[in-house]
Amino acid sequence: MKHHNLPKGANRGKKRLGRGEANGHGKTCCRGHKGAGARSGYSLRAGFEGGQMPLYRKLPQRGFNRSRFQSDIEIVNVGQLDKLSSNEVDLQTLKEAGIIRSNAKSVKLLGSGEVTKSLQVKVNFSSASASKKIEAAGGTITIA
Repeated sequence: MKHHNLPKGANRGKKRLGRGEANGHGKTCCRGHKGAGARSGYSLRAGFEGGQMPLYRKLPQRGFNRSRFQSDIEIVNVGQLDKLSSNEVDLQTLKEAGIIRSNAKSVKLLGSGEVTKSLQVKVNFSSASASKKIEAAGGTITIA
């Protein structure tokens, strides 16, 4: 589209402020008298409605976020420990094997699955069934 093809009023000029009373934008330059809006550097925050209760506060909250209720404890089943090549199992070994996340802080061992080799396990928490299965296989479990 060329400049001469634009419809009338499409290219509107900039509002010229403070150029005398005659153009309607003189004196206070459309800012009114006093108050924050008349000062330099003033800007409204997003969603401000002039002191009226803003829309985002009128509407009800929806949805649920479980981040407040999540725990830092990673769950590992006894059956997953058979995949490990070493007999010593701790937080670092599980991270390197990719069984738990790299940012995990603590581990709980649960009793699902079977253990075929004797393991020296060092975890933060353990269920009774997991402890029995590891000790039955000839291993030891340490709660740290």
